[in-house]
Amino acid sequence: MLALGGAALALVLFILVGGSVQLLNAAFGIWFTEVFIFMALGWLLPRLGGWKPALFTGLTPLHPVSTLFGFLLGIANFFALVVPIQFTAQKLAPEWMKEMFDGSRLFEQQTPVELAIILAGVTVAAPICEELFFRGVFQRGLTPPAPRSPTTALVISAVVFSAFHLDPVGFVARVELGLLFGWLYLRTGSLWPGIAAHAANNLVSSAAFLVAKSMGTEAADTDTNPQDVLMLASLGWAGVLALLGMSRWVPVWGTGIAVSDERARETKPVPSLAKLVLPWVVAATLSLVLLAVVDRRGIALNLHDVAHPLAPLKKDAPAGLQAERESLQDLREAVRRGEAPLEAYSEERTRQARAHKAEGGVKSP
Repeated sequence: MLALGGAALALVLFILVGGSVQLLNAAFGIWFTEVFIFMALGWLLPRLGGWKPALFTGLTPLHPVSTLFGFLLGIANFFALVVPIQFTAQKLAPEWMKEMFDGSRLFEQQTPVELAIILAGVTVAAPICEELFFRGVFQRGLTPPAPRSPTTALVISAVVFSAFHLDPVGFVARVELGLLFGWLYLRTGSLWPGIAAHAANNLVSSAAFLVAKSMGTEAADTDTNPQDVLMLASLGWAGVLALLGMSRWVPVWGTGIAVSDERARETKPVPSLAKLVLPWVVAATLSLVLLAVVDRRGIALNLHDVAHPLAPLKKDAPAGLQAERESLQDLREAVRRGEAPLEAYSEERTRQARAHKAEGGVKSP
């Protein structure tokens, strides 16, 4: 009940609350979603169930060797499995689906500060908060007592973890990642190796995208040479096998058993639901008020963009259309800095949305 009820509640909050906040400001929204949805539920649900959250979820003291092993395995796994799986998915997916679920847009129209906040969010906040919820609460809640097999819980948690990202193109790759993180959780009894592997995967993928962007190359996997993918996968598998071989001689697995129910059970009276939830609600509300004060112009721009969407330009779109889009982006940045009126951007964005609705854009089915 803890796992299934928590997952249903998390999905509703993720779509309705997290999605809405990310429309206001993507950088802020990532941290808001991770902290006030996944971390909050990962901490509150065990408390409400009468458990000590840190012990129940496996957020036990950091084991440096196991954590480093998880980080290195996350890097090797990225090249061994994530790259070839995602390359294949990009090849098979229709163009409209790849455009609709293009995660690289997260880095567009961001100031340098916001870009740094996003990178910190995907490499620090996401690994900690998502592992706390999906492995520490959801997988742990579904795992039956020994000697029954934990495999079903591992697979279900990996599938649900991937489904929460709402990305059909990257679905299989994220299922594989969920299996890796969950397997590390089962083998070590701790969240930290999975957190480290999660952070490593996100760090390498973000760095690869930013490097490709700085070099002026396309980030789409379909433009990658299959031989390059095969070479990267080979190097990745060499790293995976080397790490697994090393684990036979280096103590990286720990006990492989989560803290017992007896130790994880809370001995003190559980506070009321209101007392547990109120601090999180107050902190979330204050953070939204602070965002409104600090980034009033950015919020207004983002809301106007949502109301007047522009179809992404194809790579072979006319030069005139591309110049207009670049000019619009320059105007947007000027408005954000307070150097131009919001009305000027609003009028130009609306005009382009009407004029370019069909011409040069990628049409949805």
